[in-house]
Amino acid sequence: MDDSEIRSRIEALVDEERQLRDSGEHSDEQRARLRQIEEDRDQLWDLIRQRDAKRQYGEDPDEAQPRPEQQVEGYLQ
Repeated sequence: MDDSEIRSRIEALVDEERQLRDSGEHSDEQRARLRQIEEDRDQLWDLIRQRDAKRQYGEDPDEAQPRPEQQVEGYLQ
């Protein structure tokens, strides 16, 4: 995936999240989907940051790989 594909996927997840949040009360399935969206979005943002860092240091951004969800979710803000 290149940067534009990653950003498009992030935008699609944000749109889906907005629709779910605006739908009012949520079922267990909707809450689970919201959690999954947040985790997927965080992984994609991490991937973008990895690609930017590789580019900055003269490395190939295509070598960046998504990190495990547990690792990304464990980062301090």
